[in-house]
Amino acid sequence: MIRITPLKQLRAPLGKQEIELQQIDFEAGGLSLLRTRIREGSRFTVFDIDPLTAQDWGQALLDWAQRQPQS
Repeated sequence: MIRITPLKQLRAPLGKQEIELQQIDFEAGGLSLLRTRIREGSRFTVFDIDPLTAQDWGQALLDWAQRQPQS
C-alpha cells in the first residue's frame, strides 16, 4: 500500500512550470520518499528521492538562493 501526502505546490514565474512536492509512504518496509512532479504544458517529469538526497539538494538550492542579490 502506498500513501501520498501533498506537501507544497509552486509555480515558476518565467517558464510557468507547475511544481508539486509529495511525500510517498510505502507501508511495507516503512520507506518514505519525496516525489517531485514538474509539469510543463502536457509533459510531466516525476522523480522520487530519499531523505539524504533531498537534504543535499535542498541545501544546494538554499546556498544558491542566498548568493543571489536581494530584490
